[in-house]
Amino acid sequence: MSDEPEIPAELRRLRGSIDNIDAALIHILAERFKATQQVGVLKASRGLPASDPGREEQQVARLRALAQEADLDPVFAEKFLAFIVEEVIRHHEAIAQDHANGS
Repeated sequence: MSDEPEIPAELRRLRGSIDNIDAALIHILAERFKATQQVGVLKASRGLPASDPGREEQQVARLRALAQEADLDPVFAEKFLAFIVEEVIRHHEAIAQDHANGS
């Protein structure tokens, strides 16, 4: 017999939901990054900068509004977007460098 307490059915059910949501988030992020990689290639081929502060500002405002509508902390939503945008810009800079090197 195990010394660990039995996990209540409700807790198992909630954890299962969380696991499903986490899987969906990963797949959604993968799709988002596939799209932003294409944006990076397009920007590099046209000599556009990796970062677009105006677009980023619009996205922050849009995400904060969506977060408020969804009862999610808008500060958290903004931090989450900032993390993603930072990674996207890093990818775009690498793509631009590869493009400049003829890769």
